Amino acid sequence: MKLSTLLIANRGEIALRVIRTAHRLGLSTVAVHTDIDARAPHVRAADRAIRIGSYLDIDEVVAAAAEADADAVHPGYGFLSERAAFAEALTRAGITLVGPSASVMDRMGRKDAARRIAADAGVPVVPSWEPETDGDPAVPADAFPVLVKAAAGGGGKGMRVVRAAEDLPEAMAAARREAASAFGDDTMLVEKYVEHGRHLEVQVMADAHGNVLHLWERDCSPQRRHQKVLEEAPAPTIDEQTRRRLTGAAVDLARSVGYLGAGTVEFLLDTATGDFYFLEMNTRLQVEHPVTEAITGLDLVELQLLVADGQPLPIGQAEVRREGHAIEARVYAEDAFGGFLPQAGHASYVSWPTTDTDLVRIGARVRVDHALESGQVVSTSYDPMLGKVIVHAPDRESARIGLVAALEDTAIHGLTTNTGFLRALVASTPFRDAAVDTAWLDDPTRLAEQLPAPDPAPARELAAWALHLSERRTDGVFASDGFRAGGPAAPVVVQLDEAVTLTGDQPSPPVATITPDVVELVLHGQRFAFDRPDPARPHQAGAGDGTITAPMPGTVLGIEVNVGDEVVEGQVVAVIEAMKMELTLRAPFDGTVTAVDAGPGEQIALGALVAEVAPLSAAGSAESA
Repeated sequence: MKLSTLLIANRGEIALRVIRTAHRLGLSTVAVHTDIDARAPHVRAADRAIRIGSYLDIDEVVAAAAEADADAVHPGYGFLSERAAFAEALTRAGITLVGPSASVMDRMGRKDAARRIAADAGVPVVPSWEPETDGDPAVPADAFPVLVKAAAGGGGKGMRVVRAAEDLPEAMAAARREAASAFGDDTMLVEKYVEHGRHLEVQVMADAHGNVLHLWERDCSPQRRHQKVLEEAPAPTIDEQTRRRLTGAAVDLARSVGYLGAGTVEFLLDTATGDFYFLEMNTRLQVEHPVTEAITGLDLVELQLLVADGQPLPIGQAEVRREGHAIEARVYAEDAFGGFLPQAGHASYVSWPTTDTDLVRIGARVRVDHALESGQVVSTSYDPMLGKVIVHAPDRESARIGLVAALEDTAIHGLTTNTGFLRALVASTPFRDAAVDTAWLDDPTRLAEQLPAPDPAPARELAAWALHLSERRTDGVFASDGFRAGGPAAPVVVQLDEAVTLTGDQPSPPVATITPDVVELVLHGQRFAFDRPDPARPHQAGAGDGTITAPMPGTVLGIEVNVGDEVVEGQVVAVIEAMKMELTLRAPFDGTVTAVDAGPGEQIALGALVAEVAPLSAAGSAESA
């Protein structure tokens, strides 16, 4: 291999994943990091690390690559991975981008341009409306619902479903802000929204010698807010004829634009009609690439690096195998049973699953791609994905059962994650029957009925048992109050193997963690934290119905009201941003604003007071008094 030094222009689990393959191929690796990530796992794993101010700063990243004498840069996904300007800057600096050329990226990496190319190639596309030069698009009234989405991005950022014409301006404005923050580009596209569809995508790989391969398809239909939750390969609901049409269209499209490297051509299958439409092409590696690696036995990062090195792909289409079934679950720092709101905090205890004897018995293997370890702080500055749990087995049902077991064994203390929700979803009858379409997770009524929040009673019983065990310990670790003698620098970990007899057929979590304030454990993947009673601590009354608090930690983007303003139910009071997602806070009822306790640009904690609204009658009484 001619390449010798690789800079990874990313962070987290994808940076670690690229570093592993690069080291196996004998390449020296260079990490970049912000101040927040100065001690992150990807920094420690690389041979060298260089500080930058932002992962989105093209000049800084290119300068870091030049400083490190890097031959090539792997962009991972997100950040600069689909920015043509980044590819151009690297070319000017004489550095190879592990990916397609800037011209191809500019055409195919943008949703608007890619649509036009696909249509010219005869690939069906979803009807769309482009914004006017000086405003929002003119969408016919009978075309709603529509989907507003960022032309330059992916991952669900800058996307909104709009069901009525009067809601379009606000949705466009919010999506533009989100897209500008995530991608540095606020160009928008408006498409017809298919209510019930399956999200199918084809992995392609192409070299500079005329070889273009497909590596089969994936089904990524389980999504919330247009961001994928579960992905699997192969797709469970299509026949071989549809598979041939999909993969053939993807290869033809990649070949027509002179594509180079790894890319994904995404389609939407309308379950009502059976028709499929081209959505977009992601000109990079995908988050869900491990399921493709599982069924093909290929290392996609290795193929990317071989192509970047100028070598031909080492296999032909006939050699691309499709063995077994693989399912991936994305573990996010979010409260899935509380509106999927992002979370942050100190991950006091982290335990990821491994392949155990029971999984081997059904032929299942577990892979975990992550960058989260005990003691790490999860901030609101970046995407909330913490890791991915992947299970590969001889058939879909074995993979599904294996993934349930793997998620059962995933434990993260200190912040709320979606692991318990993932476990419940994978174990559900709708997912078992491949009936979860792209709209399924966005129906709150259905979620409440079929995936209700877990009962805390068994976990509370285990927490009490953990306290009892801590008081029985005689190894000197605990003081009389059950906490670490010498000061509460870290939570105390208590093994819970003995607790099985208390919970009947409930599986016992491996550990509980105890601090002076909280007993915490994970059961069925769901985190539970119980306050330890303290008679000396004064009781704090709950907030009234008119109190508007921050449902997630983040940054206040705007306050839309002042004290004394009269508001109507549903009126926008404030907008908060965290982990590149906007949340609009609205008035709970008609009333008068009696307090505003936050301002634009302020960092705000979970549960902090933002504003308070009093009913008109109550506000009038207060003024009279």
